[in-house]
Amino acid sequence: MGKGPGQKTAIVVGAGVGGVATAARLAKAGFDVTVFEKNSFTGGRCSLIHHDGYRFDQGPSLLLLPHLFRETFYDLDTSLEAEGVELLKCEPNYSMWFGDGESFELSTDQARMKNEVEKWEGKDGFERYLGFLQESHRHYELSVTHVLKKNFTSILSMARLSFLLRVLALHPFESIYSRASKYFWTERLRRVFTFGSMYMGMSPFDAPGTYSLLQYTELVEGIWYPRGGFHRVISALVEVGERLGVTYRLSTPVASVTISNGRATGVALTTGESLSADLVVINADLVYAYNNLLPPSSTASSLSKRAASCSSISFYWALDRQVPELTTHNIFLADDYRESFDSIFKKHLIPDQPSFYVNVPSRIDPSAAPEGKDSIVVLVPVGHLLDATGTGLSPSHPHNQDWETMVSKARETVISTVRDRTGADIGAALVHEIVNTPMSWKETFNLDKGAILGLSHSFFNVLSFRPKTKHPKYQELFFVGASTHPGTGVPICLAGAKITSEQVLRESGVRVPWTAGAVAAEGKGGKSVKDIDRIQARPVLSNLHLGILVSLVLVLSWLWKGNVLEGMGEGVWR
Repeated sequence: MGKGPGQKTAIVVGAGVGGVATAARLAKAGFDVTVFEKNSFTGGRCSLIHHDGYRFDQGPSLLLLPHLFRETFYDLDTSLEAEGVELLKCEPNYSMWFGDGESFELSTDQARMKNEVEKWEGKDGFERYLGFLQESHRHYELSVTHVLKKNFTSILSMARLSFLLRVLALHPFESIYSRASKYFWTERLRRVFTFGSMYMGMSPFDAPGTYSLLQYTELVEGIWYPRGGFHRVISALVEVGERLGVTYRLSTPVASVTISNGRATGVALTTGESLSADLVVINADLVYAYNNLLPPSSTASSLSKRAASCSSISFYWALDRQVPELTTHNIFLADDYRESFDSIFKKHLIPDQPSFYVNVPSRIDPSAAPEGKDSIVVLVPVGHLLDATGTGLSPSHPHNQDWETMVSKARETVISTVRDRTGADIGAALVHEIVNTPMSWKETFNLDKGAILGLSHSFFNVLSFRPKTKHPKYQELFFVGASTHPGTGVPICLAGAKITSEQVLRESGVRVPWTAGAVAAEGKGGKSVKDIDRIQARPVLSNLHLGILVSLVLVLSWLWKGNVLEGMGEGVWR
């Protein structure tokens, strides 16, 4: 590490989204930062797969909460546009396909949504839909302000008055499905507005109602896709970091974090090389890190027993023609909706009738496939691995995981379901296939149990209950990523990178070199506010209310003068 005179040094283990963003932030604050990554590419699951002119997003394919992306680049004195990142808006958001031959299109276009909702639930249904948006808007704004931008360093963090006054408004003790049922009175629309819990790796029957914020950001802010693939955002952050002095060492696995006198002092590589630093930030899978990079501890054992998110069988298919029947994002919901989730989260298998997601990146970005052809990514949620070896065989569990059979079943089910519901015969057009399974997710990215979204996001796995951003025992050892606070998902990990970076800087006695930046990040550029744009104090009473109040006062005055009230009083006391 090329340390300058008096310059603090930091090592980041893992070049996932959180690691890349944290490295750039620390470098901006003046640290000499080196990132070690076991793979030959950056981004972790947010990376690309290429084959013969076809491009596939290995993991995330929808960009949500765009303001968190803009804020990250703004804090680093740049912008998405300045770094050559072009965001393409997906319209519609999704095409949803049901087993009875019906479909539903989700969109940011309210006229379109009005038609879609009223088709199934009438005029009152759209009014209830607006009520759902209002509630999910509160979930969204309260979560961003009081969760995504706050650190929960201890159980006392949940005792913040600002948080306690609003916690019940987040509906953390009700499921997404139960909250949606209040607003949507048909089973069809309840499914339409709850399937998004899979982004958190949870069943809609278990996920806290708070997570309707995901539906809100899709329906109001839209779904976006970076031209060139989702990794384009990560590569831009890598380039920004390198300009600030970050060094990336790819294909360089870390064997362990060096601990001396109760503090992290560096890392040892699998090659035997040792490197020292003033502090270490771990972006590797949290459960893996505690069990493999750090000394044995009771914390490591307890983390291994915590509920994990689901995994997936993901297909990356190259087609020799286009399939216009499919839009960019497609959801195929199982007829046995609840049973399909029980199979994933209770039996840890693939459901008999799985719900699945089909992404056609070449529909929004033609560069994802050769001309006249399509690239397709299929994500079939399945249970995570049941044992530590990754074989899926667990004598103590009644359901053994035969992944070869499950992959075959998933492939056949996807091809037949897409054909039956849309008419698109993708099986006949398929010329090349790449597959990820829970075992390959675990092997490639060191994901504990192959869980693609880290630890579960049930109530007792979030906020102060989620693993902390700093090690409870060792000084100068910090964490960032899906399984630490605030949680999983690319924009959430970006928010986490800011939280962890600011904690590092405060404890290191280094000034935080960025400001709130929210106004500028929203595109207002920090300009002074004109008088016509100032938020005015809302009148306590409207003109109508004032008129009623004045009339009431006049009537009471007339009654008083006429001794009417006095007479009434005498009658009462006789």
